Amino acid sequence: MAMNIVCFPNCLPLEVLAEIIRGGADKCTEANCLVVGGHTVQDDEPKFGLSVSSVIHPKDVWKNSSSQPGDVLVLTKPIGVGILNTALKGGLLQEDSETYKQLVHSMSTLNVQGKRAAEGLRVHACTDITGFGLMGHAFEMAMGSDTTLVLEAERIPILPEAISFASMGLVPAGAYDNRSYVGDNAQISPQVDRALVDAIYDPQTSGGLLFSIAEEDVEEMLTRLQQLTTTSYGVVGRVIEGTGKAVIIE
Repeated sequence: MAMNIVCFPNCLPLEVLAEIIRGGADKCTEANCLVVGGHTVQDDEPKFGLSVSSVIHPKDVWKNSSSQPGDVLVLTKPIGVGILNTALKGGLLQEDSETYKQLVHSMSTLNVQGKRAAEGLRVHACTDITGFGLMGHAFEMAMGSDTTLVLEAERIPILPEAISFASMGLVPAGAYDNRSYVGDNAQISPQVDRALVDAIYDPQTSGGLLFSIAEEDVEEMLTRLQQLTTTSYGVVGRVIEGTGKAVIIE
């Protein structure tokens, strides 16, 4: 179940507030989740979120700290959301473009699709890719599991134009915060393009799931993702024994 949390200014019409709440309710319905109330606060800047509560059996929890050497890494959504939103704020990404449509589609797509694709398979670890970016969340998984995650840069799904905008310097401040957070725990091949590295550090809004899954189950998961998901996805790397570096990008 979920509760709405809304901050809303007096200068906007209540019809806007109604549309915001309706959009949240639609997504909750899609997720088979009940909206049971909420709280509204007057604020100069509109904000909306949901406080979600649920119940799960402890044996069914997918931890982010139990990846195993030999696992394959599967990412269920493309990255680049922060870069594209920065371009949008700067007036360089147009709202009638195909890239904008893919950006909104990715952010509004629930992770239930990726979750269903992995059900019943040997998932050793899982995390969502949000504010710390692909690099930051991979770093946390590696540190928690005492392993090293190897990301194959050219295989990572990325939203259209994200690399182009990153090459122009349209990188959100959060990406630099993520660099500081990971620090020297990453090893990056000099052959990897700088803009692509920026995308890997890019903070995501409603990013996908990163699975550390047994190699024997990867083909089945990819088949299911093809049937279930409407965003790009793919195998992005592998898990190896700890090397002293949490994440290697090659």
